[in-house]
Amino acid sequence: MGGNPELRAVMSDLGLTRAGLARMVNHELVTLGCPGTLTVRTVATWLSGQSRWPQGRIRTALERALKRTPEQLGFVPPRTAQPRSPREEPVLRRNFLAASAAAALPSSAVSRSHSVGHTDVDRLRESLKALTALDDHRGGHGSLEGAALAGADQALGQVDRTISDSVQRRLYSLAADYTATAGFSCIDDRRLDSAERHFEAALRLVGLGNDHVTAMRAFNCLSMVGYQRGSPSATLSAARAAQESRATRRDPLLASLGHARAAIAHSTAGDRQTALRCLGHARDALGRADSRERPAWTDFYGSAELFALSAVVHQHLAESAESESASHRALAGIPAQFRRNRASATARLALAQLGQGEVEQATATATGVYTLMGADPLPPRLRTLLGDFHRGLITLAPGAAATREWTDRIHARGETPWR
Repeated sequence: MGGNPELRAVMSDLGLTRAGLARMVNHELVTLGCPGTLTVRTVATWLSGQSRWPQGRIRTALERALKRTPEQLGFVPPRTAQPRSPREEPVLRRNFLAASAAAALPSSAVSRSHSVGHTDVDRLRESLKALTALDDHRGGHGSLEGAALAGADQALGQVDRTISDSVQRRLYSLAADYTATAGFSCIDDRRLDSAERHFEAALRLVGLGNDHVTAMRAFNCLSMVGYQRGSPSATLSAARAAQESRATRRDPLLASLGHARAAIAHSTAGDRQTALRCLGHARDALGRADSRERPAWTDFYGSAELFALSAVVHQHLAESAESESASHRALAGIPAQFRRNRASATARLALAQLGQGEVEQATATATGVYTLMGADPLPPRLRTLLGDFHRGLITLAPGAAATREWTDRIHARGETPWR
């Protein structure tokens, strides 16, 4: 006699053990006014195929617990089952009619009649990957923030329909990841108060989901918020929290990112020695990173992005030549799909060249930012970076031909990079 792969698949998707399923069915039996006498051994006979058709009220309780008909759970009724159980026929008929009606509805409506399982969480996570790819290409904006918050609401809206602690934790974790994505979009959009609120909400959710990776992400991004606000103490405090999170102890790649963020924090405070030491730790940790599966938001980080962050550190330390070298190495390695990051590294390169008095080369490089971003509007964070370049340019060489050409070009585009 063969096993029951359908029941096994449903249990796996819902994160149910044999004991967990027995408890659920017994709960339904008590609700029906019957003793809860189902044992783990009986569940084992279902999975092995030894028992092909649950009997009487147990079958009804199983249907109610998993919200699926026995046939959907891989059971095969004996030919004599219906005459022997006339009192069960109305229940089975109602379930059959409900299943037939559900088959004609959209898949989202069908999912509402079922308990939420790992497959449902996987589908929601695929949508998050699409938002992350959009952010990588275009940068943060209001529509992306709204879509991310809608995804978080959708994940939280399914928590009450779970019957597994592991699925529930994954939903909380996913909601935290969506919320952090909304926060990161706000950083790019220079709406720092909104970003801070989203990351604080994400940190509350990661506790429910026991998600140390997203916690590290939230602290890493809060350090970015502090940096954008021009607050060295807030930048450093959040960077230390990211650096010391449990996720960085488990994953060298995340440890590397935490060290790099700390390096930026120390450089903004003027602590050159500590900043360079953190960069060294970041390089060492990245050398130990493996190819394990990670959330989509981490895909941007690797050796090229570490060079880009190193360029920021050297810029703060007034080491323009080193910043230029790091920017060139970053642009040689940042993949094309990370267009926003390439544009940011290009702007940093222009600043480094300007810091060395290379006015014509710097303006040509800065113009490349607009070429990279094409017809899409510049994210405000990138526009602020170009504003720093613009102010430095007119301070260093107000009467130079390259300065006039730069100014005429951005005015012709209707751009105002200084913000």
